Amino acid sequence: MVRNEDEGKTPRQQRKEREKRIMDAIQLKPTDRVPVISSIGYFAAKYAGIPCSAAYYDYDAWYDAYQKTLRDFRPDFIYQQNFTPGKALEILNPKTMRWPGHGVDPYQGHQSIEVDNMKADEYDLYMNDPSDYMFRTFLSRTSDHMEGLALLPRLSDLGGGPMGIQMMARAFSEPKVAKAIRILQQAGKEMRKWDSKIAKFNKMVRDMGFPEYFQGAAMPPFDVLSHSMRGMHGTMMDMFRQPDKLIEACEFILKKTLERPIPKPSENGYTRIFMTNTRGSDDFLSMKQFQTFYWPTFKKLVMALIERGHFPCIFFEGNFTSRLEYLLEFPKGKMLARFDTTDIYRAKEILKDHICIEGNVPSSLLQVGTVQQVKDHCKNLIDVCGKGGGYILSPRSSTDEVNPANLKAMIEFTKEYGKY
Repeated sequence: MVRNEDEGKTPRQQRKEREKRIMDAIQLKPTDRVPVISSIGYFAAKYAGIPCSAAYYDYDAWYDAYQKTLRDFRPDFIYQQNFTPGKALEILNPKTMRWPGHGVDPYQGHQSIEVDNMKADEYDLYMNDPSDYMFRTFLSRTSDHMEGLALLPRLSDLGGGPMGIQMMARAFSEPKVAKAIRILQQAGKEMRKWDSKIAKFNKMVRDMGFPEYFQGAAMPPFDVLSHSMRGMHGTMMDMFRQPDKLIEACEFILKKTLERPIPKPSENGYTRIFMTNTRGSDDFLSMKQFQTFYWPTFKKLVMALIERGHFPCIFFEGNFTSRLEYLLEFPKGKMLARFDTTDIYRAKEILKDHICIEGNVPSSLLQVGTVQQVKDHCKNLIDVCGKGGGYILSPRSSTDEVNPANLKAMIEFTKEYGKY
């Protein structure tokens, strides 16, 4: 049994200690042991014996499940699955998501669905007036209930005086527009009903000693386009049919991202920015495509965040092994690189003494391996990647289906064996 290192400490002391351990690792400073981070996600449902749909339809069960899970599994930081009111989602009926109990089995996690809501000939429409485009064109395509928004006039066409408000009043009375507004209001009212309970849920996590992991998020411009706007298929076609327009749009998205308000730092004064690097993987882009379309704006984004005093925490999904040397272009000790299928031993070899790396216990091992196999794997990671510091141990990806005994072994073994 591993000694409870939180015993006798207040939640505030626990949060401060955990955050310092993580931030010292990111900044390549000495730590008392190898930090360990884990997603909790929908794992809380499996551990508590309830359906994943409780995260959307049974607040009390989800609250109790998370409280039980966090009490028994105590990594330094967690990725949590907050409660989301499923009825509000049902009212909106987004095309881009299916969730437990609505389009997905109640005992499975949610699914994201990629939709090309932006068409190939709409780059200029978007860049010339992004607010108008996102509201009237893009949003009208995210749900069948929102189609009426496309019938609204451009806000910049309203003009001054009484004519503008009359034009808008007439537009709002159009049945399809009125339906879209009514749906938004209904969903918004449903969401507001849960605000206090969601705040209570987040307070419970803090009161159990877990710091807020991220203070903000910023996605690579190419990923913004290929995930949520043009979709992967459309973006890949644009690389060949209109490469200059694709590059121009990435630069535009970069500019808009950096114009957002600066997030409030954590209670201890740190600002960690969540980011994924998905399409930059070896699995999606050739090296030439990566150098042309992905890296320029990705590098500018990360550098700008670092210059503002933020710490980008980037999840390199897929395989980034052939591109690890690019990360040496970023300042030393200013970011966290979490790896999925990347060769983490190669990452340690290249990035040691420069960038803190995180990962990458296979989810498959945590799901079907033995406790001893998990410990052996973690030992090897700590021995090699933990040498000299600058390393955080964590699962490779989702923990939704893992064996509780294996996840517990990963966390407790790291705390005990990973001591410096």
